[in-house]
Amino acid sequence: MRRGTWLLRKAVRWSSAALVPGELVLIVCVAGGVTVPPVARTVTRSAALLLLIAAGALLFLDHRRHRGGGLDRRTAPRAAIADTVPAPVRRLAAHEVFLSTSFLRWTTRRGPHGVREGDTAVPYAPGQSATMFGFFFVCVVETVALAFLIPWPVVHAVTLVLDIWGCYFVLALHASCVVRPHVIGPDGSLRLRYGALLDIRVPADRIASVRLDRRFPEGKLGAVDADGVADLAVAGQTTVTVELTEPVTYVRALGKPAEARVLRFYAEDAGGAVAALREVLREAQQRRQMPQLGADQ
Repeated sequence: MRRGTWLLRKAVRWSSAALVPGELVLIVCVAGGVTVPPVARTVTRSAALLLLIAAGALLFLDHRRHRGGGLDRRTAPRAAIADTVPAPVRRLAAHEVFLSTSFLRWTTRRGPHGVREGDTAVPYAPGQSATMFGFFFVCVVETVALAFLIPWPVVHAVTLVLDIWGCYFVLALHASCVVRPHVIGPDGSLRLRYGALLDIRVPADRIASVRLDRRFPEGKLGAVDADGVADLAVAGQTTVTVELTEPVTYVRALGKPAEARVLRFYAEDAGGAVAALREVLREAQQRRQMPQLGADQ
């Protein structure tokens, strides 16, 4: 049974890798006015149907196996999906969902995500507004220019879809940064984010110090260097440095785990963010010391 499940899993993964590009090519051909033979459409639809049936059977078998292993009704489906879908694909799918929900939250002017009563939001998106809207303008100009320069319908359809998605991605990424600020909790905890791509939670008892520290790092977002330092730069700069008593672990954009002892991030009001975090940490420490003082007396 395990051998059969393993073979079915491999078949689903390889079939998905081959079928998805084929579906995209078929859609582009139809959009570009190219006549697609009925046999090709029938074969593609049949293959897609068989793939859905095989994937459903595989998820059912994995779900039943995890339920038999003791997982509850909420964690068993997640574990079954994790067995079949590679981690980068799951992360990309989650990013697309978060980008879409963030874009809707931004356009409908709802409040920031993940900021509860007593929390302090630390915005960072204004530092990149000019850059992001500059990218958006370039994407729009490129879309219009290619629409006039490319005479072939198929190539024009492909580039049009990609350019429209690029325009949307720039706006949605900026929107996710606006509605997902850094968060200082009332207990002194710190939540560092970059839109829908990165989310790092730092407990209050792991924060050793926080200070103003403007730097211009060149590393990738959330990457950890040889000294255990991770940068969450915005527009190529960070303004606040947080040193930890012990490392924190987190997951980078495509699912790669990382561990950092020092976190450097950008805050629009860096001085206010440092002062707020220090004040919250001081109050949290006083609250922890009060029961001890009462016991000593």
